[in-house]
Amino acid sequence: MSFRRHSSICNSHFSIFNRMTSTRIPLFGVQIDSLRMPEAVDRVMSWIHSNEPPVHRYVVTPNADHAVMLQNNPEFRTAYDHADLVLADGMPVVLASRILRRPLPERVTGADLVPALFDAATQQRPLNIYLLGAGPGVAERAAANVHARWPHVRIVGTYGPPFGFEKDERETAAILRRIDAARPDVLVVGLGAPKQELWVAKHRERIAAKVSLCVGATIDFLAGEVRRAPRWMQRAGLEWLYRLLCEPRRLFKRYAKDACVFPRLVWQEWRKSPESRV
Repeated sequence: MSFRRHSSICNSHFSIFNRMTSTRIPLFGVQIDSLRMPEAVDRVMSWIHSNEPPVHRYVVTPNADHAVMLQNNPEFRTAYDHADLVLADGMPVVLASRILRRPLPERVTGADLVPALFDAATQQRPLNIYLLGAGPGVAERAAANVHARWPHVRIVGTYGPPFGFEKDERETAAILRRIDAARPDVLVVGLGAPKQELWVAKHRERIAAKVSLCVGATIDFLAGEVRRAPRWMQRAGLEWLYRLLCEPRRLFKRYAKDACVFPRLVWQEWRKSPESRV
């Protein structure tokens, strides 16, 4: 039986099983897995090296901007509902969970999850990775950096799709064929939200990878195109400020909207949650 056909049959069953075996915290209309980074890495690695029939799973990483978009984008919320792992990327989401007395243990960003997975690869348990996303040549530079740093991680393919590819069925089919030929363990998807989540959710039964990670700018980080905030700013929950200072034209409007809307979402959650007012 082909990977795609078997995946189509089994995806629903395994997604339900995964949710039954994980504690999830309801926030902003989605269910977020209450996991620390080592637990998230173990979960993904167990999927990759499972002896069970091949089933494609995907991971999403909500931040405050995602929480805002989810309120008025039913298709985006459906993609979240079907995700196999939902990890709190944004510190505002983690802080909100604590204010609402439904605390998430820590921030687990996509940009940290990918290197942590690479760190977990060994000679006995290597990883085959496909990088999908970023600008021209960026994924190739990321692949070179990964090869130099992680000897047990093999980049089996890279592709930066053209603008608007998600609306082109022929381009999508060509991308899926590329992935099928490479047969990666992990598809790292860096297309930005909500495009990456919608694309993976729509084509999950046709993606010939064990796991897809929807992780935004991670390929740019791996390539060195974009710098992460200093560690102290990450720990203080100020990475958003660092990115705003680095890319004010691109991010100001988005962050200004989030700053207005996200506190209102927290207030609405507090009002409808009895445990928050105890």
